[in-house]
Amino acid sequence: MPRTGLTAERVVAAAADLADEVGFENVTLSALARRFGVKDASLYSHVRNLQDLRTRVAFLAGGEMIERIADAVAGRAGKDALVAFAGAYRAYALERPGRYAATQARIDQDLVAASPAFRRTAEITYGMLRAYGLEEPDLTDAVRLLRSTFHGYCALEADGGFGAARDVRTSWDRAIEALHIALENWPREAAVTGAGDARGAGDARAGDAIAGDAREAARA
Repeated sequence: MPRTGLTAERVVAAAADLADEVGFENVTLSALARRFGVKDASLYSHVRNLQDLRTRVAFLAGGEMIERIADAVAGRAGKDALVAFAGAYRAYALERPGRYAATQARIDQDLVAASPAFRRTAEITYGMLRAYGLEEPDLTDAVRLLRSTFHGYCALEADGGFGAARDVRTSWDRAIEALHIALENWPREAAVTGAGDARGAGDARAGDAIAGDAREAARA
């Protein structure tokens, strides 16, 4: 019988909090059970196993992150949207490190395709880039450039990887300015005939959304 007071939602939320405290890779069912003061077996009424728990944390975090990004970019376009998107991305990554790490986890592609949060991430990501006049295959290339820049910068910043005296936020702002210039002057390829767009974002393109996870082999 499920332990009174425990629900799948409470278990996943607690796991997300634990990830922020100790690191996503250190989240285990045993550590979570100790937090609730129960035996490991009590959690199996709410999650199937550790992989299921981590997948649920990834979806929780992905939903939180895209809500923050969506609020930031609402009513904006072009450079203003890019700056807002990037700022919301960076803030979430630095404020919620364990949750952010969860969004980078490898997840079954069928689960991703069925996730409203990842669909919305794709829609907002690709929608922002269409304001620069980009179409496929340039859209996917641009998403990969932005995502690698955002993720790489945030990972280095979180690890204290920038040792020079130059203010880290100033360098971030300059990097976003450079990305804006790159997007405005993108070396376009011919559009892919019949290519779908992110408005039908139930496809594998969700895997290339900037706040998505690292599933290169499954991407569009």
